[in-house]
Parts: sequence; structure tokens; C-alpha cells
Amino acid sequence: MLNIDIATIVIIAANVIISMKGFNDIAFFNKYKFNISGIRHGEQIRMFSSAFLHADFSHLLFNMLTLYFFAPVVINSIGVTFFVVIYVVSLLAGNLLSFYFHKDEPHYSAIGASGAVMGILYSAILFHPNMGLYLFFIPIAIPAWLFGVAYLLYSIFGMKKRLGNVGHDAHIGGALGGYALTLMFVPSLFTTSLWIVVLLAVPLIILFIMHKLGKI
Repeated sequence: MLNIDIATIVIIAANVIISMKGFNDIAFFNKYKFNISGIRHGEQIRMFSSAFLHADFSHLLFNMLTLYFFAPVVINSIGVTFFVVIYVVSLLAGNLLSFYFHKDEPHYSAIGASGAVMGILYSAILFHPNMGLYLFFIPIAIPAWLFGVAYLLYSIFGMKKRLGNVGHDAHIGGALGGYALTLMFVPSLFTTSLWIVVLLAVPLIILFIMHKLGKI
């Protein structure tokens, strides 16, 4: 079992308690989910509260397990205070990017901690790019840097094609938040791990270019 910090326990507990409330109270769920119309009418709390709601137990479990495994990597590398800052800023970055891309869709809604969790995941990848990740149905470990680049590219494709009921833009926004803050807090990574800093930036540059060209 991993040595889990109290901050991670508090975050996971908050997600579980608020998500369970949302599972059983549809009015509560609708009041605090990410919704473009609600936010445009002044309900900015949705930008934050929506990240503690989940669609179902499997959605909640996946996000919390990912956080459980990667939070210690970030905490051990940068400390608990910076970990919490990265989590919260990535959460907001994910929802801000979603708002930017869907601002003209009043009925667009979303929920989940994926943006915040992706920020923690990408921070962990910057610190330990060669750690092995085991994914479903793949019996061998995949280098974290390969997963990071591939997932961002898939998220860009998912945004363009609107694949599934998934907030691909929130994933990218969260990853961007974790990436940027980690480099801000630990600028020495530009010297010690320049290759991974550049490599993880490539999908973000592709997204920027595609957006400028009106392709996404």
C-alpha cells in the first residue's frame, strides 16, 4: 500500500462524499455540475464544484484510483502544498478550457475530477517520465512519457471528432495546468529533463496550431 498523505485522503473523501450526494439528489447534482448557461448567469461556483461530482461509481473509482497512485509521486517530488495548488489550478484550468470551447453551447454540461487528476498525472510524468504504467488489457508496462504524449494526442482527436460522452478539453486543460505549474515550481526540470519538457509540449503546440487554423 502507498504511503498516502492526509491531503490526498481529504481530496478523495470530498470527491466520494459530494459524488454520493449527487448520486442520490438530482437537484443537488444539477445545481453544482458544470453548465455553460448556469456559469454565464453568474453561477461561477460550478467551475469548482463540478469537479467533485461524478456520473457513476465507476467514473468516481477510476479518477480516485488514478489520484491515489500518482499523488505520492508529486508530493514526494515537490511537497504537499504545491501538490494541492497543482490539483486546484488544474481543476480550474480544465473547466476554463471547456468553457472556452463550449461557451456558445448553453446546454453543455460536464462533471468529474478528470481535469485535476490529469494535472497531477502530468506533473508526475515530468518528475518520473520513465516510470511504468499498466493499462487495461496490456500486460506490459508503458513508459509514462509515451502514455502522456499519446493521451494528449488522443484527447485532441477526441475534441475534434467529439468522441463519446467525455470532456476531452477538460483533460487537456488539466494536463496543461499541471505541466505549466510544475515547470514554474521546479524550473530546474528545463535543465535536468529538457527532453520530456519539450516532448510533452508537442501535443499542446499542435492543439494551438489547429485552433488557430480553425480545425478545432
